[in-house]
Amino acid sequence: MNVAVQPRRPVETGVPDPFPFMHPVLKKNYGNWAWHDRLRPGVLHHVSKSGEEVWTVRAGTQRQMDVYTIRLLCDIGDKFAEGHVRFTTRSNIEFMLSSVDKVEPLIAALENNGFPVGGTGNSVSMISHTQGWLHCDIPGTDASGVVKSLMDMMHHEFTHEEMPNRVRITTSCCQINCGGQGDISINVQYTKPPKINHDLVSKVCERPAVVARCPVAAIRPAMVNGVPSLEVDEKKCVCCGACYPPCPPMQINGQDSTKIAVWVGGKHSNARSKPTFHKLVVANLPNNAPRWPEVEAVVKKILYAYKEHGRDYERLGEWIERIGWPRFFELCDFAFTKHHLDTWTGARKTMNMSAHVHF
Repeated sequence: MNVAVQPRRPVETGVPDPFPFMHPVLKKNYGNWAWHDRLRPGVLHHVSKSGEEVWTVRAGTQRQMDVYTIRLLCDIGDKFAEGHVRFTTRSNIEFMLSSVDKVEPLIAALENNGFPVGGTGNSVSMISHTQGWLHCDIPGTDASGVVKSLMDMMHHEFTHEEMPNRVRITTSCCQINCGGQGDISINVQYTKPPKINHDLVSKVCERPAVVARCPVAAIRPAMVNGVPSLEVDEKKCVCCGACYPPCPPMQINGQDSTKIAVWVGGKHSNARSKPTFHKLVVANLPNNAPRWPEVEAVVKKILYAYKEHGRDYERLGEWIERIGWPRFFELCDFAFTKHHLDTWTGARKTMNMSAHVHF
């Protein structure tokens, strides 16, 4: 008698089960590793308590990949590795090998096809970033393009472990900052409140949702020329751009209003010191596609000042805290401007939380 089998309902939350696609050596020794080291930049070597070994070769990719590139990487994995790969959060691709003899041929195949091997240890890893113009609904810039221009400049630092410590760089295409905290972070800076097309608001936007979206209660319903619309209290507005995704007629982007800012000193890990938020160092850089030369020049100054003056194992933020912010601005030849001052209305509450200032 045939019994109908109820299909398994898809799980829409959480990460997928890694074990079906995991390399056999990794699966067999899961949670049983004894030690690891790095043979060279981009090559990790792990040894389990049972004595089994696995080598991991990490290569950089262009992040936004076409089908041809994915097939090329898979062909390289089948021919020179053992058919098992994984992608990191920074869009590096890693090939797992159970024999050290396969490492060098794999590296040669990757580099011959334009995929640099590196990004481990005290190097500049690939830049984590948001989607930019390709996918995001609120982009002020193309984060992928900024990554391309910066990684061209930092190619040597990706393939060599010559920095005082690892350097994690992030880019975000808006001020919501999906890229996360980074030693160096490149974020869009909206400088003006949104420009509202009142003729379209009532046709496109669900006004209560837009009002609720504003984090500082600067948006309220209004009637403009007899048509339901919205208005912005510019004294409250922090120019975050959060109103633009649910209401495109509230345009936040423009040549005069979309700039780029560079931040430093953030990190997610708690190794050696606690996690930290990054802090603004340069504001109002032009959003100058497709190569963003002004942003590249600023990042280069920060990176090589840190490389020259940082101590071994000192993260970029730790280096700045040691030498002090005035000395950091001096070494990087940056000006301290009005943009570094917290002039937001809510700053009173921020300052009142300090152990030094109460009023």
